[in-house]
Amino acid sequence: MPVAPKLTHVERGTRERLRMQAVERFEGGQKNGQIAAALRVSERSVERWRLAWREQGEDGALSQGSLGLRRLSRKPASQLRRMPERLS
Repeated sequence: MPVAPKLTHVERGTRERLRMQAVERFEGGQKNGQIAAALRVSERSVERWRLAWREQGEDGALSQGSLGLRRLSRKPASQLRRMPERLS
């Protein structure tokens, strides 16, 4: 399973600025589709950002990084790696 590369400081800053722009638009009452088009991101991303913002406020909308395999503890990661073996 491929792991997404880590974001550079500049890339993370760019992502954070986009999310904060989205938060401003949430507060302004804009719809997800409008925000996605204006920021040139997927509507699904805006949906996730809005949900995190609703649940945790502005901090929730900040980037948490990739949800790739490297974030799993060793035990769940090893279980995922063996899963194809169990299906054979």
